[in-house]
Amino acid sequence: MAVHPASTCHASVFARALWYVAPGVSELRPGVLPAVDEATAQVRTLYSAVSRGTERLVSAGLTDPVHRTRMRAPLQEGEFPFPVKYGYCAVGEVEMGPPELVGRRVFSLAPHQERFVVLREMLAPVPDAVPARRATLAANMETALNAVWDGGAGPGDRIVVVGAGLVGLLVAYLCCGLPGAEVTVVDTDPARAAVAATFGARFLPAAPGPADLDADLVFHTSGSSAGLNICLACCGDEGRVIEMSWYGDRPVDVALGGGFHHKRLAILSSQVGAVSPARRPRWSRRRRLLKALDLLADDRLDALITEEVAFNDLPARLPRILAAGAEGIATVVRYG
Repeated sequence: MAVHPASTCHASVFARALWYVAPGVSELRPGVLPAVDEATAQVRTLYSAVSRGTERLVSAGLTDPVHRTRMRAPLQEGEFPFPVKYGYCAVGEVEMGPPELVGRRVFSLAPHQERFVVLREMLAPVPDAVPARRATLAANMETALNAVWDGGAGPGDRIVVVGAGLVGLLVAYLCCGLPGAEVTVVDTDPARAAVAATFGARFLPAAPGPADLDADLVFHTSGSSAGLNICLACCGDEGRVIEMSWYGDRPVDVALGGGFHHKRLAILSSQVGAVSPARRPRWSRRRRLLKALDLLADDRLDALITEEVAFNDLPARLPRILAAGAEGIATVVRYG
């Protein structure tokens, strides 16, 4: 395999990356990039996205040993709890590597870093119809797509999404595309109603709690015990709750009394680490990621990006971005 001539330069390339170093504390640290060879490419980052739910837990410090493998990001450095270089939503332009990739916009599961070197198979080309800024949502769209597969959502279903964060709204977006589906979004923040309406979903406040919606399928993305219990209250007989929230080390209180048993409800976890079983014989992770990128070719999805932060300012801004109940939906980081 030919390597672009630029990659023959032997000068060390330095790049700064965001490191979580203590509870609620992060900093930009310089590092030396590995040399580019025939199997890799060097990417100049254009944008990355902050994964609020996951990075909030990382910033707080994951102490349970089980997290050291299950929560590890593909290009992570360091070990939980600290210090750790973390992130997985980066979009950039290939600077060095195979000639057919040089100059291409790509998505990769890379941390918040000015430049990175990665195996070429870890790069997914960004479709021409998808702006680089919006392409940072690919990992979240992939999570939403996998959950819709896990839930088996179909045309005409009565579907509820509890938690109108980024992933919840992407689930609602996908479900609104099902013919005849009745989609309801439930959240504590009334500001999310406008985005839900843009996708074709109705909005209900989480307090005092929606009435029994007799739902066929409920997706939970709020990351709270209260949200999970609202999900159970929304279900019709033999309804299913698809639990997408990640609680880290926190305990969860679930109301399994009331109608849970006599309505024969089910709770199923959904996690993006593996392709949904119904699709797994035919779908690889790469095929799923490429489809997630294709699904971002809709200008309405720009409404999900509510804040843009310069990379240099990221350590100072993160405590507010990751605070519980922080305003806004998705935050992207701008480089250069």
